[in-house]
Amino acid sequence: MQYTPSRLVLRLLSIACVLVPLAPAARAQVLADEYLKSEVMIPMRDGVELFTQIYEPLDAGGEQLPILMKRTPYGIGFYGEEVRRPVLGPSAVFNPSKYIYVHQDVRGKFRSQGEFEVMKPVYSQLVGPDETDEATDTYDTIEWLLENVPDHNGRVGQWGISYPGWQTAMGMIDAHPAMKASSPQASPSDMFIGDDFHHNGAFRLMYTFSWLSSYAAVREGQSENENRQFDYGTTNGYDFFLDLGPIVNVNRRYFHERVPTWNEYMEHGSYDAYWKSHNLLPHMRDITPTVLNVAGWFDAEDFYGPMSIYYEIERNDPANKSVLVVGPWSHGGWAGSAGTSLGDIPFDQPTGQFYREEIEFPFFEGVLKGDGTHDLPEALVFETGANEWRRFDHWPPTDARPASLYLRADGGLAFDGPSGDAVAGAFDEFTSDPAHPVPFSATPGTHQGHVWMVEDQRFASERDDVLVYQTPPLEEDVVVAGPLIANLFVSTTGTDADWIVKLVDVFPGDSPASVQPVGEGERGFEMLVGGEVMRGKFRESSEQPRPFVPGEVTQVRFDLRDKFHRFRKGHRIMVQIQSSWFPVIDRNPQSFVDIYHAEAEAFQIAQHRVHRAPEAASRIEVQLLPASSGGK
Repeated sequence: MQYTPSRLVLRLLSIACVLVPLAPAARAQVLADEYLKSEVMIPMRDGVELFTQIYEPLDAGGEQLPILMKRTPYGIGFYGEEVRRPVLGPSAVFNPSKYIYVHQDVRGKFRSQGEFEVMKPVYSQLVGPDETDEATDTYDTIEWLLENVPDHNGRVGQWGISYPGWQTAMGMIDAHPAMKASSPQASPSDMFIGDDFHHNGAFRLMYTFSWLSSYAAVREGQSENENRQFDYGTTNGYDFFLDLGPIVNVNRRYFHERVPTWNEYMEHGSYDAYWKSHNLLPHMRDITPTVLNVAGWFDAEDFYGPMSIYYEIERNDPANKSVLVVGPWSHGGWAGSAGTSLGDIPFDQPTGQFYREEIEFPFFEGVLKGDGTHDLPEALVFETGANEWRRFDHWPPTDARPASLYLRADGGLAFDGPSGDAVAGAFDEFTSDPAHPVPFSATPGTHQGHVWMVEDQRFASERDDVLVYQTPPLEEDVVVAGPLIANLFVSTTGTDADWIVKLVDVFPGDSPASVQPVGEGERGFEMLVGGEVMRGKFRESSEQPRPFVPGEVTQVRFDLRDKFHRFRKGHRIMVQIQSSWFPVIDRNPQSFVDIYHAEAEAFQIAQHRVHRAPEAASRIEVQLLPASSGGK
């Protein structure tokens, strides 16, 4: 039914009575469409007030409605009660549906009060009297909303992507009883082990430099334009960061003490108490909201995070009706695009649209409006290579079986290990020069972007400092599903080294036009399926780095993260191994030093060997799924 003028006046008066004591400058205004927008300052338990926008339907049809909330450090925008947000919920699919939508600037950002701290630890991990964190701020916000916004049904949902995804995961810790549905999407979990700023202890230079310079610089008052992009003075990121020299020069040349979080990171070069306090995973227990956990197979920033959050909830709270969704997306690529392709790789269907219409919207509708349940499977994952969605009641699939891809002589790769008569002590060798690191992309800009996660790797396999191993053309499809583990036996003339392992799908010449070979007779497109880095000194412990003994054969085993990919008949499976991935990863001096404070003289050329003899059989451990397994 339509609101009558008298009811509308009463509704405005009720809001005004609530808002005036808390935000004298706030005004309630009827929008030209179907929602009433109000802007308020919501007090937290320590007195800090957070700027919040609330959208309430003018005509709820007599129903009590759930609250759907997003909290972000990036600025909620659309400031001013006369300015309307075109999309109120996670996507435009939600627009016809009625919710009470809430958007909030987190503590210390934009129009909210307080001090912003990057990935502030759970307060129980803090030293001193500080007893607030993003979990308590979420709780206090919900409490205020329930008490001051009428006509709700007592159910709250939260969603967010990337940092707002982390805000959502934090809201799941000691969650407010009204929090019924949480969707952390591409949320980081551990910034030293696998997310934005480090991978296995290796520093993600390009991304960290960009993000901290833009979003963590010293705040200059409250400004709607406080996020500023760094001016590199060039479009060539490879040259910019190579000219930088050791990363100790970042603060000297560019930041000049104005990015305190950068300086904090530089004082914590191993997995010490600082990084442990920022680890979200120990708090992923007793999770009461129903969880929709979303990840992208080709997410360059936060893939470890959502996968580890899912695994941790499953381990600690198996009764939680959590859902894992993984699609063929870059970071947040499911939110706005059709999702029909990424770079040169087609997916043959609008995967993003499918997610928004058939996964995300039904999830919130069922949990927040229906009987509190959903009809989604435990895992809904996209099989790249086959370009099909698959449904599983467990991830990894229970019928996946372990196997290994062994490095063989003459650049071979096979599921059979070295035979008994293989040459003892066999190895392949390359020279790693920090002055000429392997680029992460053929066209590196100043920002890493997304397409490099599926980029043609021929630019790398042509280099002398990249080892290449590949199978013959496959006689049948091969499907990998689940974790990939690099199990290398290596030696070096230095005392430290990075080890980068990439899994590659080599296309034949009759492939789709986007991945055709560049010329007659040349090998096909080499699609990057997945890759990861291990900083060698952390091979045994992320807490206690240990140098290599020059010339000594040493095992380096690390997780390449989950994949679900079909290598088609006629394709080849390729593995590439290198020791630099620049400037996505900072350069390893190849000497055992504190890299964050190392000077130029610490950097040295080293000879690296990857061993493949029977007694030291380097390999990639995989999970193989029968080609016919999995429902659509």
